[in-house]
Amino acid sequence: GFGVKGFVLSMVETAVEVTDGAVPGHVVSELLQAGQDMLRYPIELLPHARDTLQQIAAEYHLVLITKGDLWDQERKLAQSGLGDLFDAVEIVSDKTPEIYTRLFARHGPGPDRAAMVGNSLRSDVAPMIAAGGWGIHVPQELCWDYEAEASPQTAPRFREIADLSALPALLDEIARA
Repeated sequence: GFGVKGFVLSMVETAVEVTDGAVPGHVVSELLQAGQDMLRYPIELLPHARDTLQQIAAEYHLVLITKGDLWDQERKLAQSGLGDLFDAVEIVSDKTPEIYTRLFARHGPGPDRAAMVGNSLRSDVAPMIAAGGWGIHVPQELCWDYEAEASPQTAPRFREIADLSALPALLDEIARA
């Protein structure tokens, strides 16, 4: 699952499975402690995240769309210190073209006049392009295999940037187009 709670639950389920239900209590306790440690781990922002968001927040309507456990996502946003830069926050169970269409209609003129920026081709970029919007990929060194997908290089509304510092210029270019 997405988030710390889902991860810890998966670890406990795996421990039960690999021990045929005989997992010692101290092992479950250690797994729960690992989850508590993860929840206390400080949020590390991507390079240029704060500066870029501050720069584009003055010109664009920013909506954070994230998926996963509500409490975990709210906690991460609060710890990041970036929450005030967003006009709206949506925490969803999945990112699909239908969800993007509904959310961008709620928060603006629709997906055709919006861009989704993210590190996941599968969850961020591909469904946004399918919804008629712009998908902007910011590759990261660490990416979960679940999120792997072929890059839509030939899609006219696909763009890729090396890091977030390139986003303001790209958004201005898209707005002019």
